[in-house]
Amino acid sequence: MTIETTTDGAAGDPAPLFTPYALGGVDLSNRFVMAPMTRQFSPGGVPGQDVADYYARRAPHVGLIVTEGTYVDHASAGSSDRVPRFYGKDALAGWRAVTDAVHAAGGRIVPQLWHLGATRTAGAPPHPDAPVLSPSGRRADGAVVGEPATAADLDAVVASFARAARDAQLAGFDGVELHGAHGYLLDQFLWNGTNSRGDAHGGSPANRARLGAEVVAAVRDSVGPAFPVLFRFSQWKGGHFDARIADSPDELEQILAPLVDAGVSALHVSTRRYWLPAFEGSSLTLAGWTKKVTGLPVVAIGSVGVAQAFRGEDEEPAPTLSLAPLLELFERGEFDLVALGRALLSEPAWPTKVREGRLDEIRPYDKADEGRLV
Repeated sequence: MTIETTTDGAAGDPAPLFTPYALGGVDLSNRFVMAPMTRQFSPGGVPGQDVADYYARRAPHVGLIVTEGTYVDHASAGSSDRVPRFYGKDALAGWRAVTDAVHAAGGRIVPQLWHLGATRTAGAPPHPDAPVLSPSGRRADGAVVGEPATAADLDAVVASFARAARDAQLAGFDGVELHGAHGYLLDQFLWNGTNSRGDAHGGSPANRARLGAEVVAAVRDSVGPAFPVLFRFSQWKGGHFDARIADSPDELEQILAPLVDAGVSALHVSTRRYWLPAFEGSSLTLAGWTKKVTGLPVVAIGSVGVAQAFRGEDEEPAPTLSLAPLLELFERGEFDLVALGRALLSEPAWPTKVREGRLDEIRPYDKADEGRLV
C-alpha cells in the first residue's frame, strides 16, 4: 500500500497544510491535529510518564494534540478505572507532566473532556454506585438505563465541565475540547434518537443543543475570553453509523448557533470519511457546511492516512491512500485544520514524513498498535 498526494500518483504539494495557524490566539506550527483516541493506559485514572512520553513523541509533528477522552468529575461520567480522569490531585499532577513534556517538545495540547451518559456500564468503576445519566433514560438501542436526568443533574454536569476546564488551564493546557460526538452524553441531547424530552432541553434542534451551549458558556466563564474552547460533534454514533443530528444545512445551523453564541472557539467535525458530501444537492462536506453556517475555525477528520473508515473492517481496503481530496478540500476552504487518528498511532512522525516526501518510510496503521503505547 502506498500514500499519494495526488490522484495520479504525481508529486503533489502538501505545503499548505504546513502553514502556521492561530487558534483563538494560540499559535500552531501546522494544520495537523492529533485526534483523541481512548487508550486505557492510565491505571487508577492517573496518566503516568509513559502517557507523557506517548504524547511528546507526536508533539513535534502536529500543530495541536487533543488528548484521549478524560472523565470530568461527575460520578456518572465514566466506566473504566484505566481511562484517565480530570479531577483529583494525583490525576491533575499526571496531566501537568503531560503538558510539560509536550511543551518541551514544542507542541500544543488540549484535553478532551468527556461524560459517557447512557453508554456507561452500570456498576463499573471508577464510581460503581453512581447511576447512569441520560437525557431520556434510554440508550440508542432503546434499552432502559435509568430515569431521565433532572434539572439538578444537568446543573451538576455543567459545573463539572466548568471545573475541569479551569483545572486544565491551571495545569498548563493550551485550551480544552468538549466531547459532544459519537453518542456520548452531550451528543445524546443533540440527537432526537436519544432525546425525547418535553422540556427546554428537548424537541427543536436549538433546544437539543441547549445543554451543550450551557456547558460551553460555563466553561467560557471559568477560563475567560482568550482560552480556546473546541466542541467536537458528529452525525454518526457508535453502532449507529446512519444517525443524523441534522437532516439539512438549516437544521445544522440551528444546532450549532447556540454553541457559537455561548462562546465556542472552534468546531471539530467528526466523520468516518472526510471527503463525502453531507447533504443532498451539495458537494460540501460536513466540515464545509459547518464552516459555512458558523464562520468559525473547523477541524475536519475522517480516515485521513488510513485505508478503511473507522470501524470499517467489513469494507474493502483501498489500494492507495491519496491525499489529493484532502488538499483540494483545504484549498476550497472547507476546513482550517485536519485531525489524524489511527495513522498517528502507528507512525508518530506521519506529517513530517509527508512534508519531506518520505512516503515510503511511513509505517502503515496496524490495529495491533491500539493495544500498546507506541
